[in-house]
Amino acid sequence: MTANEPYRLGMPSLKPNLKPNHNYLGNTLWKIADELRGAMNADDFRDYMLSFLFLRYLSDNYEAAAIKELGKDYPVLNGNGGKTSLSIWYEQNPNDIEEFEKQMRRKVHYVIRPKFLWNNIAYLAKTQSEDLLGTLQDGFRHIETESFDSTFQGLFSEINLDSDKLGRNYPERNKKLCVIIQKIAEGINKFSTDTDILGDAYEYLIGQFAAGSGKKAGEFYTPQRISDILSAIVTLDSQDPSKGQKKKIERVLDFACGSGSLLLNVRNRMIKAGGTIGKIFGQEKNITTYNLARMNMLLHGLKDTEFEIHHGDTLLNDWDILNEMNPAKKMEFDAVVANPPFSYRWEPTEAMGEDFRFKSYGLAPKSAADFAFLLHGFHFLSKEGTMAIILPHGVLFRGGSEKRIRTKLLKDGNIDTVIGLPAKLFYSTGIPVCILVLKKCKKFDDVLFINAVDYFEKGKRQNNLLPEHIEKIVAAYRDRKEETRYSRRVSMDEIEKNEFNLNISRYVSTSLEEEIIDLQEVNKKLVDIEKDIEKARETHNKFLEELGLPPI
Repeated sequence: MTANEPYRLGMPSLKPNLKPNHNYLGNTLWKIADELRGAMNADDFRDYMLSFLFLRYLSDNYEAAAIKELGKDYPVLNGNGGKTSLSIWYEQNPNDIEEFEKQMRRKVHYVIRPKFLWNNIAYLAKTQSEDLLGTLQDGFRHIETESFDSTFQGLFSEINLDSDKLGRNYPERNKKLCVIIQKIAEGINKFSTDTDILGDAYEYLIGQFAAGSGKKAGEFYTPQRISDILSAIVTLDSQDPSKGQKKKIERVLDFACGSGSLLLNVRNRMIKAGGTIGKIFGQEKNITTYNLARMNMLLHGLKDTEFEIHHGDTLLNDWDILNEMNPAKKMEFDAVVANPPFSYRWEPTEAMGEDFRFKSYGLAPKSAADFAFLLHGFHFLSKEGTMAIILPHGVLFRGGSEKRIRTKLLKDGNIDTVIGLPAKLFYSTGIPVCILVLKKCKKFDDVLFINAVDYFEKGKRQNNLLPEHIEKIVAAYRDRKEETRYSRRVSMDEIEKNEFNLNISRYVSTSLEEEIIDLQEVNKKLVDIEKDIEKARETHNKFLEELGLPPI
C-alpha cells in the first residue's frame, strides 16, 4: 500500500473525521421509536412519528412568526390551564383573527388554528385527554385543506389514526397516541427547538427507518454519502468543473425523488457555497414516499412556492408541466439528479416509441427500464446543465436496444463521466452501482472513467463512504485528473474499438500488474547459489576431516 492509498480495500480511516455527524435529537427519537412501536411494523410507525415531528416543526415555525407579528400583544402565559398563548389571543381578539391570518399567509405561507398546534396536542397527551385522537384527526384535515394556499391535499393520507395497529377501539387508540406523543414531546424538549435541528432529526430518522426496511428502502432513500457525490457533481460548472461551483441554479429535478433528500442536498450545497437556487422539482410514484418528500421540504424551511413535488409515474410522464409538446416552451433544468429503481421491469407500448423522450434513441427493454429513466431526465436537461444518475453496471455493457441507446449517447458526446462505486452501499441491494454524468454540450471529447470500487469503509451489513472517499471522487471529476488504477480519460476511438462497451475495468483496472520475471537472470542467480553451496560444503568437510569425522 502506498502512502497516498490509506483507504483502499475497506481500511478504517487513518484520519479523524473532523465533522462528526452525530444527530443527538434524531438518536433520542429513534430510541423512543424503538421502545414504543412494539409489534407495529417499522414502516407504519415511521409514518406516525415523522408526521408528529412535522406537526411540531410547523407549529414552532408558526408560533415564532406569530410572536414577531403580534409583538407586545402576544399573550404571556402564567398558568392558563394548558391553553396556548395564541388560543388566548384568539379568544381576546375575535375581530382581528381574519386580518392576522391573512398576514401570516403572507409571512409564512400557512395558518394553523391554535387548538391544532403541537403545544396543545402535547398538553392533551400529557393529561391523557380523551379528545386527543379526535383533535389530531381534525388537525391533520385542517393542515391538508385549509392551512396552505396551495393545497396539500392528502399530506397525511397514509396516517390512519383509526388503525387497529394503534388499538382495537377509540379509547385504546387514544391512550396509545397519548403515550407516543408524550414521549416524543419529552424527547424534543431536551433539545433546542431550532428548526434546523428538527429538519436534521427528520433526515436522520428517515435514514434509520430505511436501514430497518431493507430492500424496500430503495424506494425512498439514497444514502447520504452517495447523495453528496451527486450534489457535488451537478453544482460544479458544467463546461469546466475545475472552475468551481456554479453561482446559480435556476431549476433542479429529481424524477424519482423518494423522500426528497437528494434534492435538499443539492440546495444545501448551493446555499452553503454562497450560490442561489431557484425552484426544486421532484416526482415520486409511491404515495407514502411522496408525502414524506412534501413534509421534508417544508421541514427544511422551504416555502410552498419554492418546490413542487408531483405524485405520478415518471415512465408514463403524467406530469403536465413536463408534457409540453412545443419545444420552445419545454421545461428545462440546470441540474438533474436521480436514483431510480434498478433494472425495473416495465411495459413499454408501441406508441411510446414515438414519445419525444425516446424517439431518437429507441425504447429500453422490458426487463430493465434503466435507460428509459435516463432518457427521461436527459430530455429535460438544459444545454448548460449537468445530469448525474445512479444505475446498475449492466447499462455499461448490455447489448441489444441498450447498446444502441448507449452508442448514440456516446457518439453525440453526451456521456461525460462514468464512476464505479463499491458494493453494499445501498439498503436495497448489495450490487456495486455506477454514476453516469451526462451533458448536452460538453467541453471534453473524451470520457472520464473513475474506478472507486476499492475505496470504502467496511461495515457489517453495509459498506460506507468516508468524506475522503467522496472528496477523491469529486476531485477526480472536477480536475479531470488521471491516476493509476483509479481514473483515466479515454478517447472515443478507444471506446469505439471496444464496440461502445463502457465496462469500467476495461479502461481502469484496479489489479496490480504482475512483476515481469527475467528467466535468464533467475537462472544465473541459481547457478551462483549452487557454486556458493559447493564452496561452503568443501570448507565444512575440511573441518570435519580435522575432527576425524566423515564428510557430508
